[in-house]
Amino acid sequence: MAKKSFVDKFLKAVEKGGNMLPHPATLFAGLAFVVLLLSWVMSLFDPQVLHPGTGETISVVNLMSREGLHLILTKTVTNFTGFAPLGTVLVALLGIGVAEGSGLIGTVLRLIVLKSPARLLTFVVVFAGVISNTASEVGYVLLVPLAAIIFLAAGRHPLAGLAAAFAGVSGGYSANLLLGTIDPLLSGLSQEAAHILDSGYSVNAACNYYFMFISTFLIAGLGTFVTEKIVIPNLGVYDGEVEPEEIHQLNAEEKRGLKWATVSIVAMLGIMVWGLVPHDGFLRGVNGELLKSPFLQGIVTIIFIMAVVAGIAYGIGAKTIKSDNDVMKGMGKSMETLGSYIVLVFFAAQFVAYFKWTNIGLITAIKGAELLQAMNMGTIPLMISFIVVAALINLIMGSASAKWAIMAPVFIPMFMMLGMSPELTQLVYRVGDSVTNIISPMMSYFALIVAFIQQYDKKAGIGTVVSIMLPYSVVFFIGWTILLIIWMLLGLPIGPGAPLHYPA
Repeated sequence: MAKKSFVDKFLKAVEKGGNMLPHPATLFAGLAFVVLLLSWVMSLFDPQVLHPGTGETISVVNLMSREGLHLILTKTVTNFTGFAPLGTVLVALLGIGVAEGSGLIGTVLRLIVLKSPARLLTFVVVFAGVISNTASEVGYVLLVPLAAIIFLAAGRHPLAGLAAAFAGVSGGYSANLLLGTIDPLLSGLSQEAAHILDSGYSVNAACNYYFMFISTFLIAGLGTFVTEKIVIPNLGVYDGEVEPEEIHQLNAEEKRGLKWATVSIVAMLGIMVWGLVPHDGFLRGVNGELLKSPFLQGIVTIIFIMAVVAGIAYGIGAKTIKSDNDVMKGMGKSMETLGSYIVLVFFAAQFVAYFKWTNIGLITAIKGAELLQAMNMGTIPLMISFIVVAALINLIMGSASAKWAIMAPVFIPMFMMLGMSPELTQLVYRVGDSVTNIISPMMSYFALIVAFIQQYDKKAGIGTVVSIMLPYSVVFFIGWTILLIIWMLLGLPIGPGAPLHYPA
């Protein structure tokens, strides 16, 4: 038996430790109970702080009391139904389900790769991976294995194609030209956390869009560089048993479906331009306001409408949708995947509510902010440190939303106290969370990637995946951090109505 390397041993320990963690829903249930106990213990010592905005004295509220019990009993349902990320994710996924079920998303990804010039193949694969994030898991289950097949058909190492696609899909999770289901989910959690300090603060789903847009080209470029200069030379020539497959071109029905979908998207974009360009356009707000307009506030509804209309148009043209039953089936299928998520949200909503009611989050934020002020780290070093923290936590806990539901109530108010906006804190978290996705055994699709690689290398395992993907992780971390530093030095907004600073 071959002696295991240090990397294999380390990754095995990480995998074992991560597997010992309970289900995320159980974790939140446990955390909610811990908050209840903490509220009782801390109330005995009665720590007090001054609210930075109102000057009001803040004390811990004991939820293990008569009043606390009444609050829990009467608010459990509304905590769940009023939890900001729940409705936004459900609505967005209903639309994406139609586009995915009709075959539109899969056909678009295949077309992008098929029509790419040979010299741009790697760039297009990484770029398509980033774009696929709009539709949740489609990139993992469709583009990653497809990229390996395409590289092999082009006479290149299939694992290089697989790695390039995986780098775009997972490592580029916080970059995109379009908004996806993760954007409203995280912004909802950020808004809930910001309300600990400022009950009127609003975080819109497009709050990181400007940075995400530029990051798309950064990640595609860096992913191409790593693939061509590091991964391909290290892999060498493929001498496995798998024979190249022919990638089928789009048939007449698929082409017709794409034409119909394109016409529908152009028509919808035209309507949006009509409603936004005039100062008194029907999609603008009061007095022509754009940042607080119905357009930005309703971006989730717009994602839903565009995905449904484009999906139906494609389905009719490609004859994959023959009746309204097919449309509803697509929506229903997308909802089938959310059973565990809804259970998780129930317990996460209770945890966030308890954390807010007890004032533990606010007191922790104020005390933490005072400590960080005393350390005098500076904004940029602080944000780089936060990227590292998020990246390390990602190695042992896979779900981006579950991690953010735990971290946001602490870090967002704390950084607001130091003058950093919730939108910036969310963005920095997303960068840290993304760069280690591709080397985290706890990432939900990691086992699937191992299975894909084993089709071409029977001896491959977790260590193989990490050894191939680690250069992407390091380069993405460096490149994204440099971009963030430049962005902050220039003082640019990171999204519509999303400044870098909060008036502390």
